[in-house]
Amino acid sequence: MAEQSADINGVRICYETIGDPGGRPLLLIMGLGGPMIWWDDDLCGLLADRGFHVIRFDNRDCGRSQAMSGRVSLIGSFLRQPPAVFAR
Repeated sequence: MAEQSADINGVRICYETIGDPGGRPLLLIMGLGGPMIWWDDDLCGLLADRGFHVIRFDNRDCGRSQAMSGRVSLIGSFLRQPPAVFAR
């Protein structure tokens, strides 16, 4: 499980692949703000043993992917009031 990185639209994203590259690709997405290491190594290994080529990655602004400047913090985004359209 060697870390690699890819430049996507000017943003460096860190990722790992586990298993045979010829296996069925399985992209694991942790979700907003989650680093790839939150996917358990043993789980990734079991999936690879079942024939999957497992790909996990760090979202931008977390883990070893590129941090973005001038962005709103994740916590700040969650604490904001919803737009009036969605207010009850």
